[in-house]
Amino acid sequence: MLPKADIDRRDTDILILGTGGAGLFAALHAQQSAPWGTKITIAVKGLIGKCGCTRMVQGGYNAALGPGDSVERHFMDTINGGKWLPNQDMAWKLCEQAVVRVRELENEIGCFFDRRPDGHLHHKAFAGQTADRTVHKGDLTGIEIINRLMEQVLSRPVDRLQEHRAIGLIPTRDGSAIAGVLFIDMRTGEFRFVRARTVMMGTGGGPTMYKYHTPSGDKTMDGLAMALRLGLPLRDMEMVQFHPTGLLAGDHSRMTGTVLEEGLRGAGGQLLNARGDRFMFDYDELGERATRDVVSRAMYAEMRKSNDPDQAGVFISMGHLGPDNVSRKFKGMVKRCADCGFDLAAGKVEVVPTAHYFMGGVVVDTDARTAIEGLYVAGEDAGGAHGSNRLGGNGVANSTVYGGVAGDTMGVDIRNMGALRDPDEAVLSAEIERARRPFAKNAGRVHSLRNKLQEAMWEDVGLMRTRVGMKRGLNRIAEIKGELLETGIDSSNLAFNLTWHDWLNMASLIDISEVIAKAGLVRENSRGAHFREDFPESGNMENSHFTVARQRGDSVTVGQEKIRFTIVKPGETVLPEGEPETLVAQA
Repeated sequence: MLPKADIDRRDTDILILGTGGAGLFAALHAQQSAPWGTKITIAVKGLIGKCGCTRMVQGGYNAALGPGDSVERHFMDTINGGKWLPNQDMAWKLCEQAVVRVRELENEIGCFFDRRPDGHLHHKAFAGQTADRTVHKGDLTGIEIINRLMEQVLSRPVDRLQEHRAIGLIPTRDGSAIAGVLFIDMRTGEFRFVRARTVMMGTGGGPTMYKYHTPSGDKTMDGLAMALRLGLPLRDMEMVQFHPTGLLAGDHSRMTGTVLEEGLRGAGGQLLNARGDRFMFDYDELGERATRDVVSRAMYAEMRKSNDPDQAGVFISMGHLGPDNVSRKFKGMVKRCADCGFDLAAGKVEVVPTAHYFMGGVVVDTDARTAIEGLYVAGEDAGGAHGSNRLGGNGVANSTVYGGVAGDTMGVDIRNMGALRDPDEAVLSAEIERARRPFAKNAGRVHSLRNKLQEAMWEDVGLMRTRVGMKRGLNRIAEIKGELLETGIDSSNLAFNLTWHDWLNMASLIDISEVIAKAGLVRENSRGAHFREDFPESGNMENSHFTVARQRGDSVTVGQEKIRFTIVKPGETVLPEGEPETLVAQA
């Protein structure tokens, strides 16, 4: 019998989970908007500036600042790319504020982005967009943004909880508001409960339940799993984005699945099948510059045609653009491939679609508020802005725009809030016992269960889906969950007990995998990242719905809600005055 767990209790005013673009921007903006003396605390599963997905951004940041571009064009590309499923008010705010945020990044945060010889910002060409609008720092844009944000945050009076894993969003006893967050201090194994008047969740996504994936293995959908247990509605949970060009370096290499950025295809890179034939124009008139969902499915279709057991993926070829030119423009990508034994500049590199981003998330309003008082969500944890497909370059824009929005909103809202709220002690105890469950079981192998989950999701709930496949996937997920609940770990030393955290990672991944499959079954059409081979048509755009998942007790149900076309309807465009309609894609 395990002894009763001790809980260290602390208080703060504003608590921010995650230190990617959303979390760091939230901290900066909250400090500016909140009353003097407000205590701000940031908490992160790893180390500030050294973890999270924003740091991994290679391609760049969409902002309509280029010649001939406009917020309206960016908005229409986002709506068309999302197949008319985005929350239009969120999408508009994203496109409008991205322009503001890029200027803030340069003029206030200290970022240096690449410029043209005339001094204006350089914009890359990215797929699915009618203008070159992707601002960048070579092909290492995320590192530039996070390093500068980290410098700003660390220079200010912000409390820091590093290597603190959030395991539970704890409500008040009546469930109407957030009371705080339960953590595990990974350095000691101690439970820590932090009360806060406002909490912002920006833990990022991380669809690492798939065989091929881009995020690091510690990104395991923890935030969405916590929100699900709290009873919050989650939208678009079937929408998992696969990036077309994930490096294929072998099953036992951690480099497998990491992204070769979209700018390679935007610059003229070609995709070749097993026979060495260029194939993308067989699937879409835009060829390699089609949206990510289209390119990923085309690659997967070519992979299924191949009978070569030694080739799992397809190839990207850049040599026709000139090796010196490729090496100069894509220095980081060329080095990454060289480290794995591939010559990107002059040869061919094997690539495979790789789970990259999660369009689904918590239902929020345009000020990042959720349905529960005091809880805000920004970045990849929030659903709505992208609909069924995210445009390359809109991810880091979304995180920084809505991170700042959340910080501003919390700073204003906290002025009208009373004292710190007391938690529901029953929920707090239940979350602790849930985390301690594996200590009461005989030790087993958690890693093998993760491999089983990744195979099940790749095969049954991946790029091409059917009712039969997803039902089979749900059965496999249930079996893996049963095995996990009977798999124990050694509790003799809880400090950096990585097996314990692997177990908790698996629990989050299993919970969200189940929701993905259930939402996929409910959507009986094909939109963006969700493709049903048994329902290949996109359905009526004017009668579009988004899925909403909720958990009550141990049961998850998925329903549908009608899309509100608040700005533009299918078949219409929003254009700046005088711009010809032919320049904007139609639905």
